Amino acid sequence: MPVHFTVADHVARVTIDRPEVLNAVDAATERELEQVWQRIENDREIRAVVLTGGGERAFCTGADMKGGSGASGLDYWAMARPNGFGGIALRNTLDVPVIARVNGHAAGGGFEMVLGCDIVLSAEEATFSLPEARVGRLPLDGGMTLLQRQIPFRAAMGIMLTGRRVPASEALALGIVNEVMPRAHLDAAVDRWLKDILACAPLSVRAIKQVVRRTAHLSASEAQATRLPALVAALVSEDSDEGVKAFVAKRKPNWKGR
Repeated sequence: MPVHFTVADHVARVTIDRPEVLNAVDAATERELEQVWQRIENDREIRAVVLTGGGERAFCTGADMKGGSGASGLDYWAMARPNGFGGIALRNTLDVPVIARVNGHAAGGGFEMVLGCDIVLSAEEATFSLPEARVGRLPLDGGMTLLQRQIPFRAAMGIMLTGRRVPASEALALGIVNEVMPRAHLDAAVDRWLKDILACAPLSVRAIKQVVRRTAHLSASEAQATRLPALVAALVSEDSDEGVKAFVAKRKPNWKGR
């Protein structure tokens, strides 16, 4: 299977497992990823997701140019791809946090997938790039629209107009990643971040992500006035009362997700 998907202890783990092609995504892998994201959206027991690539060389190097559909750049652009590359780059219906465990090169669509995640943890030797212009193509699945919104304009343009590889240390300085560490410490860092996420009320986390993701195009005052479903659900939940009771009693809260 090109995608490994497991769920344990409220955490879903998604691995693009095609190390022989640096985890490049072909049409079959793209379809499977979309199915995985839908399964996660429909499972209320999942509270966090970890996305990574198989092997040690690459997180994901984008579209498999040898195993793709053979469509022209124009045909590819015309295809209905509302969720962006890998079904995650532009997805705004997935309300649980997604951690990108970047174990190697994140290029093209792979970088677009990183930009669609919420928290990014990177091995020291990982790199980030949008090299499409070097092969006469464009970062159509989120790269051109996301990068300029997440880092300073000139830094984003410098990356896209040259197609160069950005080392993890620079990506950290630009705010593309949250943390960089030696490869041997990557899984421990993922577990540490997961522990902190799971310590929070799941409905609060869902509401925060939903508000941030779905109101980014609005002014701050307009976003504040938007009554999104996850926001209302969190405010009227049992967990909302449980959090206060646990704080007063100086104990850990018992989150029920309702």
